[in-house]
Amino acid sequence: MEGEISLPKASPARWLVVLIPYAWMALFFLAPFFIVVKISLSDTAIAMPPYLPVFEGFSALRDFVSQLDAENYLFLTEDPLYYSAYLSSLRIAVISTLLLLLVGYPIALGMARASVTIRPTLLMLVILPFWTSFLIRVYAWIGILKPEGLLTLVLQWIGLYGPDEQVQIFRTETAIFIGIVYSYLPFMVLPLYSALEKLDGTLLEAASDLGCPPWKAFWRITFPLSIPGVIAGSMICFIPITGEFVIPDLLGGPNTLMIGKTLWTEFFGNRDWPLASAVAVVLLLLLVIPIMIFQNQQQKV
Repeated sequence: MEGEISLPKASPARWLVVLIPYAWMALFFLAPFFIVVKISLSDTAIAMPPYLPVFEGFSALRDFVSQLDAENYLFLTEDPLYYSAYLSSLRIAVISTLLLLLVGYPIALGMARASVTIRPTLLMLVILPFWTSFLIRVYAWIGILKPEGLLTLVLQWIGLYGPDEQVQIFRTETAIFIGIVYSYLPFMVLPLYSALEKLDGTLLEAASDLGCPPWKAFWRITFPLSIPGVIAGSMICFIPITGEFVIPDLLGGPNTLMIGKTLWTEFFGNRDWPLASAVAVVLLLLLVIPIMIFQNQQQKV
């Protein structure tokens, strides 16, 4: 018909561009996830691999499915150890994320308001720790925080501690927070800097001309416009911190209970792969479901 506008057909190249990310997710996320789910529905066995049943082909698919059960998930609800580990991990992750935000926001704001000529240098200093192994950086904090370490020597030297006194931070929850804030700070600063760098400076000038004090201009203009960076940085930090294992294991004490350490114990200590897989699946759901709900709410706004 005359006057109709014909839409251009999508070329195969465009479909390929769309399919590549989905194929990547299916291969490297969904496939391993379904394998873990399958193991979580299996039973522990003294064998190789240490679980039953094992998939032996589509001809025996009905028998294979009939042997799967959810008893590992039921066990998680019966043992308070796992319930406490989840709550402790979430609590430490929330507190650590808030500390990272309190420390990282002023750094990112200072970088965004610095001269354009020195911003690349400041940005390089933020990402400089990535040039060193994560494990080595955590080990360095052992030498700093242990009772006879560098922190004790410095405090004794400036007179805050006596010659026979020592700082008792190592193997405590405080040491875990210090290690987490140090290790994850760049992940908080970079999204915040990206959001604050795009801030239009004329808005603050207009607020100042209208008599708005700096602190009110910050809460009315700067902070609301940086909310996307706050959310991005918080998500990037909160998710891996919840499952953190290395920092609690090296800096935390024996009473430190986090789900990452529980997972390692079940996998490598007890060799209970089905139970460990159930713990991992529940942890993933705890992290993914709130993110999906948040994204859904953002799309409605």
